[in-house]
Amino acid sequence: MLALLASASLTVKLVMGLLLVASFMSWWYIFLKLFAIKRATKLAQEFEQTFWNGADLQQLFHQFSPERSGELERIFEAGFREFMKLKKQSNMDAATMTESARRAMRAAYQREMDSLESHLSFLATVGSVSPYVGLFGTVWGIMNAFRGLANVAQATLAHVAPGIAEALIATAMGLFAAIPAVVAYNRYTYDIDRLANRYESFIEEFSNILQRQANQR
Repeated sequence: MLALLASASLTVKLVMGLLLVASFMSWWYIFLKLFAIKRATKLAQEFEQTFWNGADLQQLFHQFSPERSGELERIFEAGFREFMKLKKQSNMDAATMTESARRAMRAAYQREMDSLESHLSFLATVGSVSPYVGLFGTVWGIMNAFRGLANVAQATLAHVAPGIAEALIATAMGLFAAIPAVVAYNRYTYDIDRLANRYESFIEEFSNILQRQANQR
């Protein structure tokens, strides 16, 4: 294998080097997103358990810490902060207070989703482009292999086989880079969609709680 790589043309070597870098980067992002999604799911479960067990909203708000909080807790903090700020104004009606809190939570939700979805586009790009990059290296290598036959009086399989073999390595490397990226992208997209639905449900349910508190002023 190393001999085939060493004897490959410069173009094929550049293609394989590019695919190797793309593969390393995609694996880095795969593990990065794996830990990020697991952490987000764990913190969301812990916060929901605390929240729905009848915890005092004021106490939850004052316990908020940006360093230790999860995405759902930051959404809660943004909405409750806006609600408390408007609650101090005597001329605010309940509908305005609730709608402002919902918009604040929506803005926080969007920031958190942008953070969770970061680098997914890179995985999608590697998954869709790598096979074609590898195919380009293969075509180029095979072309060089057949061009080399022009200087041979009697062409045999022994003359063309090494060139074709080294060219096919580029296709194999393209698939090696693409398959994990596609699998990870599909899996993480599904997990993030589930988290998004969870966050949206919390926003609506918490908005109803704030609506009732606003009406009791």
